[in-house]
Amino acid sequence: MTELMHFVGGKAVAGRSERFSDVFDPATGEVVKRCPLASAGDVAEAVSVARAAFPAWAKTPALRRARILDRFKFLLQENADRIAEAISAEHGKTHDDALGEVQRGLEVVEFAVGAPHLLKGEITENVGTGVDSHNLRQPLGVVAGITPFNFPAMVPMWMFPVALACGNTFVLKPSERDPSASLVIAELLAEAGLPDGVFNVVLGDKEAVDALLTDPDVKAVSFVGSTPIARYVYATGTANGKRVQALGGAKNHMVILPDADLDMAVNALMGAAYGSAGERCMAVSVAVPVGEKTADALIERLAPKVRALKVGPATDRTSEMGPLVTAQHLARVRGFIDRGEAEGAELVVDGRDFRMDRQGLENGYYVGGTLFDRVTTDMAIWREEIFGPVLSVARAGDYDAAVDIIGRHAYANGVAIFTRDGDAARTFAQDIEVGMVGINVPIPVPMAFHSFGGWKDSLFGDHHMHGPEGVRFYTRLKTVTTRWPTGVRSDPEFVMPTLGE
Repeated sequence: MTELMHFVGGKAVAGRSERFSDVFDPATGEVVKRCPLASAGDVAEAVSVARAAFPAWAKTPALRRARILDRFKFLLQENADRIAEAISAEHGKTHDDALGEVQRGLEVVEFAVGAPHLLKGEITENVGTGVDSHNLRQPLGVVAGITPFNFPAMVPMWMFPVALACGNTFVLKPSERDPSASLVIAELLAEAGLPDGVFNVVLGDKEAVDALLTDPDVKAVSFVGSTPIARYVYATGTANGKRVQALGGAKNHMVILPDADLDMAVNALMGAAYGSAGERCMAVSVAVPVGEKTADALIERLAPKVRALKVGPATDRTSEMGPLVTAQHLARVRGFIDRGEAEGAELVVDGRDFRMDRQGLENGYYVGGTLFDRVTTDMAIWREEIFGPVLSVARAGDYDAAVDIIGRHAYANGVAIFTRDGDAARTFAQDIEVGMVGINVPIPVPMAFHSFGGWKDSLFGDHHMHGPEGVRFYTRLKTVTTRWPTGVRSDPEFVMPTLGE
């Protein structure tokens, strides 16, 4: 039995808490590791180490910080399979899906390598006679990230590369369900030359979260998770004087207009609804076909593909969908299927019928792809985030009805429309009250040099994540007004100046 450790001050540390949680292999249902659950004292020690490392790191030239992140980028590429294997072993997603997660995180690292450009201030000469004014973007200090189980590598990399590039030090609290990827990342950052104490990992549960939210030396907190917890993190963090960005839940819709390329839409839905077993905050969980003919044709083409999904462990590279993360989560998803059927939705494909009969996998947390038709907005499977391989089809009579279905929902993370009509797509993109919009793109996750975030109950805080918004979140603005007396000029120098050292 492997017993994990925290990573603080550039090395693995055991911590003082005697509490542990089990880490499971979702493919088999077996306990494979023990995760220490940090005490408030463990968290305070990590924050203290990060605080001590901050002054030197903040004064390190931005170019030198970027060079360390550049070395880290290459180490990520070299170790992508290793990280993906750690993700699959504890989360359950397929190896290729885990590799894709690493790649999307690496893109934020690539963006952060160029952050010195975004840290440039502005200057105005002669705001008064002989007086100039300029501004600076300076780091906050110790910042923290609290990340979910569904993307144990990508979501941390949405946070810390930008934070570090801006000159902050970082304390990461990953999900205790699949923490190993974060520990591998910490090792690679140290190998890249990151000074001790600049990046730290504390493993834990709510006690660790609360300690980070109330520690006066933590200046900002980034969070990704469910909406109830996001609301709690935002309220608690801001009440304790912190800058907080808290990304919550989602119920992402995909509108299919009658003129859409239906084969394209069906294939997009399969990947967006059932990839990673639906455990994505950007998963499409509601398809909204416009018109009965469109809906009938969609169901006709979707159903056989859902039934044919190959469900299996990540070790089988032909698997299209892996198990869910824990037995508790499996029970939750199955409960939603029960509820959808009880509330009158038409169950076209029942994932509860799936059985994994391969030796050694009988106790894994598997469920098959599930497809509901004729789902209405009063049903729990429409209202609530299921976070599993369950796709609901909510039929709309016309375009306005489709927009109304989306507008009624409390979540407004992502949405997509499939159509050949440029005018309809443009109108939809402009008018829909959702933070991220895809046009013939089912999962509109922005590239790293843009920013990620939803609206309404999908985001608490003023800043979206990574991209230029990330730089603004992890820095504060200072404006300097300067007047210099006339003085004697220095003698000339003939040596080429060297910057960034």
